[in-house]
Amino acid sequence: MLSKVILSSIASLGLAFSVASDKVVAQMNHQMPATEQSQTTQFRRIEQPFWVKGAVTTAGLGLIGLEIWWFLLSKPKSQKAEAHDGIQEIDITVDGGYEPSRILVNAGQRVRLNFLRRDPSSCLEEIRLPDFHIAKDLPLNQVTSIEFTPDKAGTYTFNCGMNMFRGVIEVQSSDSTAKATPVTTSQATHHIQP
Repeated sequence: MLSKVILSSIASLGLAFSVASDKVVAQMNHQMPATEQSQTTQFRRIEQPFWVKGAVTTAGLGLIGLEIWWFLLSKPKSQKAEAHDGIQEIDITVDGGYEPSRILVNAGQRVRLNFLRRDPSSCLEEIRLPDFHIAKDLPLNQVTSIEFTPDKAGTYTFNCGMNMFRGVIEVQSSDSTAKATPVTTSQATHHIQP
Protein backbone atom coordinates (compact mmCIF):
# COMPACT_ATOMS: atom_id res chain seq x y z
CA MET A 1 0.00 0.00 0.00
CA LEU A 2 2.74 2.44 1.01
CA SER A 3 4.84 1.54 -2.03
CA LYS A 4 1.88 2.28 -4.35
CA VAL A 5 1.46 5.70 -2.73
CA ILE A 6 5.19 6.43 -3.08
CA LEU A 7 5.30 5.29 -6.70
CA SER A 8 2.20 7.26 -7.66
CA SER A 9 3.64 10.36 -5.97
CA ILE A 10 6.90 9.96 -7.88
CA ALA A 11 5.05 9.46 -11.17
CA SER A 12 2.96 12.60 -10.53
CA LEU A 13 6.09 14.57 -9.71
CA GLY A 14 7.78 13.35 -12.91
CA LEU A 15 4.76 14.34 -14.98
CA ALA A 16 4.67 17.77 -13.34
CA PHE A 17 8.37 18.32 -14.11
CA SER A 18 7.83 17.19 -17.69
CA VAL A 19 5.00 19.66 -18.21
CA ALA A 20 6.91 22.42 -16.42
CA SER A 21 10.00 21.85 -18.54
CA ASP A 22 7.96 22.92 -21.55
CA LYS A 23 7.99 26.42 -20.11
CA VAL A 24 11.70 26.45 -19.21
CA VAL A 25 13.92 28.80 -21.18
CA ALA A 26 17.69 29.12 -21.31
CA GLN A 27 19.83 32.20 -21.78
CA MET A 28 21.91 31.95 -24.92
CA ASN A 29 23.72 35.33 -24.95
CA HIS A 30 26.93 33.87 -26.32
CA GLN A 31 25.18 32.92 -29.60
CA MET A 32 23.42 36.24 -30.19
CA PRO A 33 24.99 38.99 -32.29
CA ALA A 34 26.71 41.75 -30.31
CA THR A 35 24.00 44.32 -31.15
CA GLU A 36 21.21 42.05 -29.88
CA GLN A 37 23.25 41.08 -26.83
CA SER A 38 23.57 44.66 -25.68
CA GLN A 39 19.87 45.39 -26.30
CA THR A 40 18.29 42.49 -24.46
CA THR A 41 18.88 40.19 -21.54
CA GLN A 42 15.86 38.05 -22.32
CA PHE A 43 15.91 34.28 -22.24
CA ARG A 44 15.45 32.36 -25.44
CA ARG A 45 13.29 29.22 -25.56
CA ILE A 46 14.90 25.89 -26.43
CA GLU A 47 12.29 23.53 -27.80
CA GLN A 48 12.62 19.81 -27.10
CA PRO A 49 10.60 17.13 -28.88
CA PHE A 50 7.92 15.51 -26.76
CA TRP A 51 9.50 12.04 -27.12
CA VAL A 52 12.77 13.33 -25.57
CA LYS A 53 10.86 14.67 -22.57
CA GLY A 54 9.02 11.36 -22.22
CA ALA A 55 12.23 9.31 -22.51
CA VAL A 56 14.03 11.40 -19.89
CA THR A 57 11.05 11.23 -17.52
CA THR A 58 10.68 7.47 -18.00
CA ALA A 59 14.40 6.85 -17.42
CA GLY A 60 14.37 9.04 -14.29
CA LEU A 61 11.32 7.27 -12.88
CA GLY A 62 12.91 3.91 -13.61
CA LEU A 63 16.07 4.86 -11.72
CA ILE A 64 14.05 6.21 -8.80
CA GLY A 65 12.04 2.97 -8.70
CA LEU A 66 15.26 0.92 -8.74
CA GLU A 67 16.65 2.92 -5.80
CA ILE A 68 13.45 2.51 -3.80
CA TRP A 69 13.47 -1.25 -4.44
CA TRP A 70 17.18 -1.56 -3.60
CA PHE A 71 17.08 0.37 -0.34
CA LEU A 72 13.54 -0.23 0.95
CA LEU A 73 11.91 -3.24 -0.63
CA SER A 74 14.65 -5.83 -1.26
CA LYS A 75 14.85 -8.49 1.42
CA PRO A 76 18.27 -9.31 2.89
CA LYS A 77 19.30 -12.95 2.88
CA SER A 78 19.63 -14.32 6.40
CA GLN A 79 21.37 -17.32 7.85
CA LYS A 80 21.73 -18.72 11.35
CA ALA A 81 25.25 -19.24 12.64
CA GLU A 82 26.16 -22.86 13.36
CA ALA A 83 27.69 -23.82 16.70
CA HIS A 84 31.02 -25.70 16.62
CA ASP A 85 32.88 -26.35 19.89
CA GLY A 86 30.92 -23.63 21.72
CA ILE A 87 31.54 -20.99 19.05
CA GLN A 88 28.82 -19.79 16.67
CA GLU A 89 30.49 -19.62 13.29
CA ILE A 90 29.40 -18.37 9.88
CA ASP A 91 31.14 -17.73 6.56
CA ILE A 92 30.40 -14.42 4.81
CA THR A 93 31.38 -13.73 1.20
CA VAL A 94 32.27 -10.11 0.44
CA ASP A 95 31.48 -9.59 -3.24
CA GLY A 96 29.52 -6.46 -4.12
CA GLY A 97 28.05 -6.61 -0.61
CA TYR A 98 27.81 -9.24 2.11
CA GLU A 99 26.36 -12.71 1.57
CA PRO A 100 24.55 -13.44 3.84
CA SER A 101 23.79 -9.90 4.94
CA ARG A 102 21.64 -10.91 7.93
CA ILE A 103 23.07 -13.24 10.56
CA LEU A 104 21.20 -14.83 13.45
CA VAL A 105 23.19 -15.66 16.61
CA ASN A 106 22.51 -16.35 20.29
CA ALA A 107 23.37 -13.96 23.12
CA GLY A 108 26.09 -14.87 25.59
CA GLN A 109 27.91 -17.24 23.22
CA ARG A 110 31.11 -16.53 21.30
CA VAL A 111 30.62 -15.60 17.61
CA ARG A 112 33.16 -16.03 14.80
CA LEU A 113 32.50 -14.30 11.48
CA ASN A 114 34.72 -15.54 8.62
CA PHE A 115 34.88 -12.90 5.88
CA LEU A 116 36.18 -13.88 2.43
CA ARG A 117 36.67 -10.80 0.27
CA ARG A 118 36.41 -11.47 -3.47
CA ASP A 119 35.54 -7.90 -4.56
CA PRO A 120 38.64 -5.79 -5.33
CA SER A 121 36.87 -2.45 -4.78
CA SER A 122 38.46 -0.19 -2.19
CA CYS A 123 35.15 0.33 -0.40
CA LEU A 124 35.10 -3.26 0.83
CA GLU A 125 38.72 -3.31 2.04
CA GLU A 126 37.62 -2.84 5.65
CA ILE A 127 34.89 -4.30 7.85
CA ARG A 128 33.53 -2.42 10.86
CA LEU A 129 31.35 -3.60 13.74
CA PRO A 130 30.80 -0.29 15.56
CA ASP A 131 28.71 -1.73 18.40
CA PHE A 132 31.58 -4.07 19.33
CA HIS A 133 34.36 -1.50 18.60
CA ILE A 134 35.90 -3.69 15.89
CA ALA A 135 37.48 -2.54 12.62
CA LYS A 136 39.59 -4.88 10.52
CA ASP A 137 41.13 -4.89 7.04
CA LEU A 138 39.96 -7.60 4.64
CA PRO A 139 42.75 -8.78 2.32
CA LEU A 140 41.60 -9.85 -1.14
CA ASN A 141 40.92 -13.61 -1.57
CA GLN A 142 41.76 -14.41 2.06
CA VAL A 143 39.57 -15.45 4.97
CA THR A 144 39.61 -12.97 7.85
CA SER A 145 38.01 -14.08 11.12
CA ILE A 146 36.46 -11.72 13.64
CA GLU A 147 35.41 -12.97 17.07
CA PHE A 148 33.25 -11.30 19.70
CA THR A 149 30.64 -12.20 22.32
CA PRO A 150 27.29 -10.41 22.19
CA ASP A 151 26.07 -9.95 25.78
CA LYS A 152 22.47 -8.99 25.13
CA ALA A 153 19.79 -9.47 22.50
CA GLY A 154 19.34 -6.85 19.82
CA THR A 155 20.18 -5.89 16.28
CA TYR A 156 23.75 -4.83 15.51
CA THR A 157 25.13 -3.63 12.20
CA PHE A 158 28.37 -4.22 10.37
CA ASN A 159 29.47 -2.17 7.37
CA CYS A 160 32.29 -1.44 4.95
CA GLY A 161 34.83 1.31 5.56
CA MET A 162 32.75 3.84 3.61
CA ASN A 163 29.42 2.76 5.16
CA MET A 164 27.97 1.99 1.73
CA PHE A 165 27.47 -1.75 2.22
CA ARG A 166 25.83 -3.02 5.39
CA GLY A 167 24.83 -6.19 7.14
CA VAL A 168 22.93 -7.01 10.31
CA ILE A 169 23.69 -9.33 13.20
CA GLU A 170 20.48 -10.26 14.97
CA VAL A 171 21.24 -11.48 18.48
CA GLN A 172 18.51 -13.58 20.04
CA SER A 173 18.15 -13.87 23.80
CA SER A 174 19.03 -17.13 25.51
CA ASP A 175 15.28 -17.68 26.17
CA SER A 176 14.58 -17.94 22.44
CA THR A 177 17.46 -20.38 21.90
CA ALA A 178 15.56 -23.10 23.71
CA LYS A 179 12.65 -22.60 21.30
CA ALA A 180 14.87 -22.60 18.20
CA THR A 181 15.27 -25.83 16.29
CA PRO A 182 18.66 -27.40 16.91
CA VAL A 183 21.05 -27.95 14.02
CA THR A 184 21.68 -31.64 13.57
CA THR A 185 25.04 -33.03 12.59
CA SER A 186 23.53 -34.64 9.51
CA GLN A 187 22.88 -31.22 7.98
CA ALA A 188 25.52 -30.20 5.49
CA THR A 189 27.79 -27.37 6.52
CA HIS A 190 29.65 -25.20 4.10
CA HIS A 191 32.96 -23.49 4.50
CA ILE A 192 34.33 -20.95 2.06
CA GLN A 193 37.53 -22.01 0.40
CA PRO A 194 39.85 -19.14 -0.59
